[in-house]
Amino acid sequence: MSTLVGTSAPDVTLQLVEAGKGRQTAKLSDYRGNWVVLFFFPMAFTGVCGSEVVAFNEELDQFTQLGAKVLGGSTDSGPSLLAWMQHELGEINYPLFADPRKEVTQAFGMLKEEAGFANRGAFIIDPDGNVAYEVVHEVRIGRSTEEILRVLKALQSGGSCEVNWGK
Repeated sequence: MSTLVGTSAPDVTLQLVEAGKGRQTAKLSDYRGNWVVLFFFPMAFTGVCGSEVVAFNEELDQFTQLGAKVLGGSTDSGPSLLAWMQHELGEINYPLFADPRKEVTQAFGMLKEEAGFANRGAFIIDPDGNVAYEVVHEVRIGRSTEEILRVLKALQSGGSCEVNWGK
């Protein structure tokens, strides 16, 4: 797997689902001018994935204050993600993207080929559309929203940030 850091983010088309808004389509380039936190999770209706979607929702105000849009998604279908939100997760205040054709997942190098679903990855994309950060975890391990917030703040600082900066 190669890194996308330092390159333009793939300008993929996102099939967005959001509570109360149904399904919508957007290009990733529609978010230019904002920081974007784009994260992938393996599949809906699983514990670790649900805990991450909820954790990003709980921290959404902090991401918003930093000028970041949060988008999370998987290779699940739109109806599946909507059902998950309605029946398990509760109110999620940012869009999830459905990628059943695996086009977005492949464009970001997140497809776990042998399993047919996304790796657990996260990207921070700067306002110019360049990938500034990426992290991939083993699918059993959830990521830390606090760490992604810390890295976002570090990237926005414009300077060098030593280990554990911002703690």
